[in-house]
Amino acid sequence: MKNSLYLKKYVQMHPDNKMGWYLLGKEYEKSGQQGKANYCFNQSGGIYEAFETSRVPSDIWLEYEQKLLKQAEDAERKRRRIRRAAVALMILILVLIPSVESPQRQSLAEESANPGEEVQAAAAAGDMPEKKGTGKGEGAAEEAGQPASGTVFTALGEDDGDGKAHLLADEMSIAQKSRNRLAVLTMKRQGKWLLWSRDLPVSYTMLSGGKGKMTYQSYNAKDCACKPEDQEALQSAAAKWTLEQEELALLYSAMAAYRDKNGALPKSVNDLTRPFPENWVSGRTPRMQEAFAPMAEWMQSGGSSSKGQEGGSGETASGANTPSSPFASTWGQEPFLQERLEIIVDKAAHRLAVVSGDKLIRSYQVGLGGERTPEGKYKISIKVMNPNGRDDGEFGSRGMQLSDTNYAIHGTDEPDSVGKDESKGCIRMSRADIEELFDLVPLGTPVLISKGGLPDLPLVPKERFLTKPKQDQTNPHQTYHWL
Repeated sequence: MKNSLYLKKYVQMHPDNKMGWYLLGKEYEKSGQQGKANYCFNQSGGIYEAFETSRVPSDIWLEYEQKLLKQAEDAERKRRRIRRAAVALMILILVLIPSVESPQRQSLAEESANPGEEVQAAAAAGDMPEKKGTGKGEGAAEEAGQPASGTVFTALGEDDGDGKAHLLADEMSIAQKSRNRLAVLTMKRQGKWLLWSRDLPVSYTMLSGGKGKMTYQSYNAKDCACKPEDQEALQSAAAKWTLEQEELALLYSAMAAYRDKNGALPKSVNDLTRPFPENWVSGRTPRMQEAFAPMAEWMQSGGSSSKGQEGGSGETASGANTPSSPFASTWGQEPFLQERLEIIVDKAAHRLAVVSGDKLIRSYQVGLGGERTPEGKYKISIKVMNPNGRDDGEFGSRGMQLSDTNYAIHGTDEPDSVGKDESKGCIRMSRADIEELFDLVPLGTPVLISKGGLPDLPLVPKERFLTKPKQDQTNPHQTYHWL
């Protein structure tokens, strides 16, 4: 399949070349990937029919394939030369124009070709990478005599190579201003979704040091036979970071929904944690409490990049950049989950998911009512604990009404119905799942009900998301007649 890599790039650059599609299809066919092969054959149009039914000598089209592959290889080598030249130019600029804050500092050079290697930046000549054998991941800072100030985190999809290169370029551009080590976590991909998890593995770290050096340390056993000494501690810190991002996503989503309804942001976190029916969130955490002020400043500055929600400039509010900021542990010093939480219900898979953009945060199995469960867009309009005065009644311990309807997401006293079509239209969840969902999403959360769209897999953490509600969220004065 080595030829398929070049052919794939070739057809991406030349989508109208029918022969290129045909040859790529033949490569997929050889490797047993018939589905991909058929797609390529369809793109090749009449070329497939001509070559499959004709008696053209095989050496003729093989010669054509070799010429086409050579063109693709030459183009790839040209792109590599351009990238290297761009990196060298960036290094030269950073070396010749030192930072005002730190005249002795230089940025990194070029990304190491092999994990665990340290790259020596040199403006004039491309020095060979120095082998790094300590596995500590902070050699550059140690050699420069300047310890890193901390570790910041971000996450990428497992196949997001472009994202890795982008992060490296970002690191180069701010290396003279930051002494933080960047830890990159890996999210698995399922179709269009990136799977969020509390235990996302650390893939690699990057640390800019003095003397124009950068340490790149792999934490992936497939890439590096080493075992860094701080691996367990770093993985523990990563788990704490992922939990914090869930708390910040809830806080941001609640503040945005509050503003949608009231025309202004809440003045304090107390505005979000009032008794029913103003219980925008079911409770608060210490992180949510301390994050409220910088989150409000960040939102007022237009810092959110949430698609279709805030449409801001992407600039961070000044208060969000302080060392004590709740955003300080995230690369870029902004919340990582920057798109408001939404609920998606897939009737075909009997799945309810909580998502933030293309990131799948949770996926629960649910009970439905078949065609009696309506499709469309709704919002969480009511959140109530112990509906109808009971926590073990037909609606379980939690209920969340969908807009101005008689449909709701709620618990059930028939746990065996979860995963089946036995309700009159409502969405049933197990007790553990509905209680976590109740704490995880705020009032005003958008809900989309349709058929298809979600992978049929569970996605729940070992330790559930809980905000330890304190305010009264019951409504004993009303009897609910949800379907």
